[in-house]
Amino acid sequence: MNRLTFDITMSLDGFIAGPNATLEQPLGEGGEQLHEWLVGLASWRETHGLAGGTTNRDSEILEEAMARNGATLMGRRMFSGGAGPWEDDPNADGWWGDDPPFHTPVFVLTHHPREPVEKQGGTSYTFVTDGIEAALGQARAAAGGKDVAIAGGASVAQQYLRAGLLDELQIHVAPLLLGAGVRLFDEPGGDPLALKVARVVESPTVTHLRYEVEK
Repeated sequence: MNRLTFDITMSLDGFIAGPNATLEQPLGEGGEQLHEWLVGLASWRETHGLAGGTTNRDSEILEEAMARNGATLMGRRMFSGGAGPWEDDPNADGWWGDDPPFHTPVFVLTHHPREPVEKQGGTSYTFVTDGIEAALGQARAAAGGKDVAIAGGASVAQQYLRAGLLDELQIHVAPLLLGAGVRLFDEPGGDPLALKVARVVESPTVTHLRYEVEK
């Protein structure tokens, strides 16, 4: 069965976004610093329709993760930053415009029904209102045998982790003390979970940690 993975950049003090997120600063105050290692890479630039960039081990790790992914899961706040009825959401079309960087079917967890939306480059959005397992089932069916990736946010990843559905966690630890914001693991609760270290890769700008979730 295709695996469920979560791939995220985190500061050394445990934050994946800064405080006080807005439409203008979706990653919060200082949150863009988390991804400084990422935005100049050739593999990242290619997914965003940009030429050039650096090719190195960091770029290879990102390219590897994207090649494995056949569908994407995300929460409503990851999609638009909003809540409540869609007609009241000032960012109801999402952050990424007409040609999003996912290039896969995306399944958005929400409490508010909405018709699917087709975008350019292979991205489509399906809005799922009947829970995390239903969303995962739809994503697996759409993934064509490839893995399913959780794009965020932290709450969605924690829900899948607590439910015993997450198979792999890859954390890119940025050499940054953000000080405040959204923590990746903020009182996740539940029984202790054992993780197996699958890989550690160091680079001058980030440390890549891959864990298998022991079932």
